Amino acid sequence: MAFDSFSAFVAMEGHGPYVWACYAVFFVLMLWMMIGSVRSRNTIIDACRRGYEFQADKSKVEASSPPSASFARVNVSQD
Repeated sequence: MAFDSFSAFVAMEGHGPYVWACYAVFFVLMLWMMIGSVRSRNTIIDACRRGYEFQADKSKVEASSPPSASFARVNVSQD
């Protein structure tokens, strides 16, 4: 091992505060990104679920109500 003791490992010949601060920032940012990704994913899934429920409700309403207008084909002679 390159260090004589654990305290020497933590101090890293004076570079310890910089090194450990970099590790801390890295892990905090990674945690923040993971939590943000999960929250974003859940928001998107909920939005899709609401959209599918809206479409299902809309199709049920359309199926139960009669059409408001009827259209008939008109034959036009070309004479």
